[in-house]
Amino acid sequence: MNQAVERPAPRVPSREEQAQGWRAPGQDAGWLNPIHERFLLRLLVKKELRVRYRGSVLGMVWSYVKPAVQFVVFYIALGIFLQLSRDTPAYAVYLFSGIVVINLFGEVFGNATRSITGNGALVAKIYLPSQLFPWASMIVALVHFLPQLVVLIVGALLFGWLPSVTAAIAFVLGMVILVVFTMGLGMLTAALNAAFRDVENFVDLIVMVATWLSPVLYRISMVEQAIGGTIWWWLYQLNPLTIVVELFHVAFWRYGPEVVEAVPSDPTLSMPGEPYGLWWAGLLIAGVTFALGTIVFERSKRRFAQEL
Repeated sequence: MNQAVERPAPRVPSREEQAQGWRAPGQDAGWLNPIHERFLLRLLVKKELRVRYRGSVLGMVWSYVKPAVQFVVFYIALGIFLQLSRDTPAYAVYLFSGIVVINLFGEVFGNATRSITGNGALVAKIYLPSQLFPWASMIVALVHFLPQLVVLIVGALLFGWLPSVTAAIAFVLGMVILVVFTMGLGMLTAALNAAFRDVENFVDLIVMVATWLSPVLYRISMVEQAIGGTIWWWLYQLNPLTIVVELFHVAFWRYGPEVVEAVPSDPTLSMPGEPYGLWWAGLLIAGVTFALGTIVFERSKRRFAQEL
């Protein structure tokens, strides 16, 4: 009679080996994977960049083309035709500082959502910490964000803006809120998209709507005039993208010489925390969103291979 051959159980690393970073097969460091697996993360980022520009003639120049076209279209349609630039000094800087925020949000959110399904061959065939895929997408988006940031800084300097401590703090706060909030959303939708492919289509709609539901193209004082004193006004102010866009306005537009002389403070910037507005609410919402996205992703990741 044939006897079943007993396979030895996987060896569990000793305490000394665990202290040196050894782990049993199939185990990982959870949400700390991007820190523990930095080498793999770098490889994934390089792969994403190579795949993105394979066969492309312009390459990284596309990082300039898309925001440039957006800026020109919005500036002509809103700044000139609807004359929003008449009441907003340095409207070009105001507009572009909001565009770079929405572009970074859209790229991180969209890429992170598709990061698991887009790397389905790797996820299904070999073991890699799943958290690395959305984080690699986020880093690639930051690489594309840097050229836009350089253009924004140069444009602000041309309008007389000068760097300051206030501008630096506002920029750092805005970046932290934006990245943490968007990564939380991205990990949540990445987990859902692995099971339901319709999720990525909803993400595209959210990005489109976000452009108009945050003060990118218009002044927030116009929103206060329309819905001030209602629950919708408070919800609008608590939108993390509204908070981030206003922080970028503080960083690159608010303290330009033309603006200081002609424009009073926007309503959200007169809140506690002036001149940084509702930054504390933005950090709180971003932290909760990140925690929720991480929990859902962690509980879903073991089903990714089967769902793909």
